[in-house]
Amino acid sequence: MIKSNLSRRNFIKMTCLTAAASTLSVSAMAKGAKKPNVIFIYTDDQRPDTIGALGNDKIMTPNIDKLYKRGFAFTSAYCMGSNSGAVCMPSRTMALSGRSVFDIKQYRKGELADQDNPDIRTWPAAMNASGYATMRTGKSGNHPVSITHQFDQDIDIRRREDCTEEHADNAIKFIEDNSGKKPFFLYLATATPHDPQPAPEKYYAMYDPDDMPLSPNFLPLHPFDNGEMIVRDEKMLPHPRTKKDVRQKIANYYASITYTDDQIGRIMDALEEAGQMDNTIIVFASDNGLSLGDHGLLGKQNLYENGGMHVPLCFVGPGIPAGKSDAMVYLFDIYPTVCQLAGLHAPKKLDGQSLVPVITGKRQEARDAIFCIYKDVQRSVRTDRWKLIRYPQVDMTQLFDLQKDPFEMNNLVGNRKYSKKVDEMLSLLKAQQKKFNDVLPLTVEDPKSAEITADQVNARIQEEPKKLKKEKKKKNKKK
Repeated sequence: MIKSNLSRRNFIKMTCLTAAASTLSVSAMAKGAKKPNVIFIYTDDQRPDTIGALGNDKIMTPNIDKLYKRGFAFTSAYCMGSNSGAVCMPSRTMALSGRSVFDIKQYRKGELADQDNPDIRTWPAAMNASGYATMRTGKSGNHPVSITHQFDQDIDIRRREDCTEEHADNAIKFIEDNSGKKPFFLYLATATPHDPQPAPEKYYAMYDPDDMPLSPNFLPLHPFDNGEMIVRDEKMLPHPRTKKDVRQKIANYYASITYTDDQIGRIMDALEEAGQMDNTIIVFASDNGLSLGDHGLLGKQNLYENGGMHVPLCFVGPGIPAGKSDAMVYLFDIYPTVCQLAGLHAPKKLDGQSLVPVITGKRQEARDAIFCIYKDVQRSVRTDRWKLIRYPQVDMTQLFDLQKDPFEMNNLVGNRKYSKKVDEMLSLLKAQQKKFNDVLPLTVEDPKSAEITADQVNARIQEEPKKLKKEKKKKNKKK
C-alpha cells in the first residue's frame, strides 16, 4: 500500500482553502464597493473551546455560532503574551496598535507616537483618517488610554451584573446614529466572562455545575512552581482545587458567555434593522484564554494551549468565505487584516500581517511558529505539531507532541527518543527571541526549586499582604 504524505491537518486545511479560493477576492470586492463598516467584538478571558459551533455541546452560544457558520475562523490564534499579571492590557494594546508585546511600551506610558505619520498610526487613528465614525465601549481599567482616547467616543463602564447589556445599548445607538451617513468602526470590549463572571441571575440558572465537564488535564495542583502560583487569578479558589469547586466556576463562566452571546445577538439584530449587515465586517475574538482547572491552574498567566494565550478568532463580512484554518496567527494580525478587507492602507511599520491571503486561499500558512511569553518566568514556541515551554527561573522545560497529546499531559523532556527534538525546539525558541528582540536568558545562575505543595502555595498567599506592605513602606521611605 502506498502511504500518502498528506496529513489529516493539511487535508482539512486544503479542503477549506480550496473552497475559499473559489470566492471573489476580498480586497477586490472592497475596492469596488463603498467602505464597509467594521465591528470588533473583543470578549474578556474567553477560551477558544467555549463556542458551540466549534464542538462544545455544553454551552449555549447561538449568536456567536451564527458568526462562525457565516465567517472564516482561525483555530490557532494567540495573544503573544504579557509582561504583567493583567494579560488583558497588553493584549488590547497589541490588537489596537498592530505591534508585538515587545513594542508596546510607548502606549502603556501614554507617550503616543506621531499619529499623523501613516506608517505608525494605531487602528482607531487609521480609521479616523479614512473617514470613519469611531467608538469604543469597553470595560474600564484594562485598555491603553493613549490609544482608546483616539476614538471619537471612548466609553468606560465598570464591571457589574448588567455591564455587557449597557455596552450593547451603546453599540446599537452608535449603529443607528451612523447608519447610511458614514462608515463606522465600533470596538466593543466586554467585561465578560472575566471574573467574577457577571451575568443576570437567569443565566446562572441555565447551567448545572454537576453537568460541567472537566478537562482531561484537570489537576488539584500544578505539578511544579511555574513562577506565578499566587497571582490574583490563582487565588479565586482554594488549593488544592476540587472538582466540585471547578465545576461551579465553569458553570458561572458559561453563564457569563451565554449572557454575552445574547447581547451580541442584539447588536446583530440592530445591524439587520439598519440595513447594514451586508456591508459590515465583524471580527470576533477574545483577549486571552483561561485555565479553569487545567493543569491545576485557574488563570491566564501561563502558556498552555487552553490556558493563557490561545484565543478564538473569526472574521465575518462581505466577500469573506465560510471556512476555517489552523494557520498560526496573532491577535495583532487583526488590524492589518481588517485594513485589507476594507480596502484601506495599513501602516507599514506593524508587527502584524494581513491574513487575507489565508482567508482567500492564496496561502495555507501565516507563520512557521508561534512565540509566546509570560513575564520573565515563561517562554514558549510551537509549530504545527510541537510545543516547547521553558521556565528559566526554575530550570524546567516541557515538550509536547500536540498531534498526539493536545491536552499537554505527557512531557517528553527526559525521553532520549526526543532529545534532538528538544534541542531543535530550543533553537527555534532562541531564533524567535532574536526576531522579536526578547533579551530574556533561558537559563539563570541560581535557579529556584521547582517543587511545590498546596500548603506552600497557601502559605505564600497568606504572607503576600505582609510582603506588599513592607515593600510599600520601603518605597515611601525612598520618596
